[in-house]
Amino acid sequence: MTIDLYIDQPNDYALDIGAPTYHPHVSIISYDEVGPIRHTMNRFNVFGLFLQEEFPEDLVYGIGKYKHANGSLLAYSPGQVGGKPFNGTYCQYHGWVLLFDATFIQGTEIERHLADYHFFSYDTNEALILTDDEKEILNGLMQNIRTELQQTSGEAHTDIIVKDYILLILDYCNRFYARQFKDLSTAVVNILARFQRLLTDYYDQGLQAKYGLPSVSYCARELCLSPGYFGDILRNTMGDNPKNYINNFIIMRSKNLLLGGMQVKQVAEELGFEYANHFTRLFKKITGLTPSAFLASAQL
Repeated sequence: MTIDLYIDQPNDYALDIGAPTYHPHVSIISYDEVGPIRHTMNRFNVFGLFLQEEFPEDLVYGIGKYKHANGSLLAYSPGQVGGKPFNGTYCQYHGWVLLFDATFIQGTEIERHLADYHFFSYDTNEALILTDDEKEILNGLMQNIRTELQQTSGEAHTDIIVKDYILLILDYCNRFYARQFKDLSTAVVNILARFQRLLTDYYDQGLQAKYGLPSVSYCARELCLSPGYFGDILRNTMGDNPKNYINNFIIMRSKNLLLGGMQVKQVAEELGFEYANHFTRLFKKITGLTPSAFLASAQL
């Protein structure tokens, strides 16, 4: 994949498309005011939020291609790749781009809560699809940041206000993502059913003999989801994470094998554990009993 633009500083993208710059650590761009721009494949070394009415066809977002045409938001964090390779054409887009670097948020509530903003780790077609009311809220906050930087950029209190606006945007995005998960109930049921089937097939096909225990990354990849988005689906619908779900599936399967007459060491090997004591440790963690104690209680 050829990278057209390395966005090492927040203003690198603005300078490339001819947008105004206001602050060394924050860039706010109105696509409506820039005019037609060239497509670029970008490597981000800053945080970025792209709030747009439409995205170019075959836009690369992480390891996949993003195809949603309606208004939505894509989030990037340092180290991610996204965009569309430059092909000589220029297009007019509508919406906002907000870019900021790690220096700007150092020591702030934003930095302290970065781990809670899971959308920065999504990487396969998992954009935030916005309602009209949600678009209006985020558009207003983007406008407020731009107005603040236009009028008072360079003043100490301006940074504080802009950081507060960014924090508010990120918190709203978390709320909107929670709403999106609730709206995906039918699709989520399908994902959970496929997840269960995937784990069953993993063992039925003997993949544990080659790869060991099924991993979260393997399951997410087979379901065409990123691990982060996959985890959020389970947490928001089942109150659990994929790792715990997999472990519980494995222990349930191990109970059947133990009751069927297999020895503990045989069960561990059958399930893909490298060492039998690792299986025993997980079994006790989940059930409160060792495999031997479980068998003894089952025979009472």
